[in-house]
Amino acid sequence: MASFDSRTFRDTMGQFLTGVTIVTAAAPDGTPVGLTVNSFTSVSLDPPLVLFCIDKKAGSYEGMVNAEGYAVHILGGDQVDLANRFAAKGVDRFAGLNYTRGLCGAPILPGAMALLECRTVQRVDAGDHTILIGQVERLDPGSRSRKPLGFFRGRYTAIAD
Repeated sequence: MASFDSRTFRDTMGQFLTGVTIVTAAAPDGTPVGLTVNSFTSVSLDPPLVLFCIDKKAGSYEGMVNAEGYAVHILGGDQVDLANRFAAKGVDRFAGLNYTRGLCGAPILPGAMALLECRTVQRVDAGDHTILIGQVERLDPGSRSRKPLGFFRGRYTAIAD
């Protein structure tokens, strides 16, 4: 048994700067689902694999874990409002957004700093989260001139050179 509580663990993990993404998918019935994610990372170059972790209590959990694939939108420093929108609970996160559908029907949001479209190849149960591993099937590396959005100590932060 751990000698610390979940808040202390969360605060400690907050010392690690992460990037910020929005992950979207089409639920099996076609409904768009999405959420803000900072637990995203690359796994393998050959084949190209990435993963993200989703809380089992997330409103979009069932749709996301049962989707054929997902799209990862890497956010720029000017996209805090979009990150907040997809982190909010009890709202239609897609209302008023002009999006297209990508591979596996995942909503593709305009304006991301970079984009990866993935087919889910593995789902791993991990405590109160599920890890979704995806094979990258299409990507847009975007412009290297934009600054990324970061997450540090529970807050968004724009990253400078």
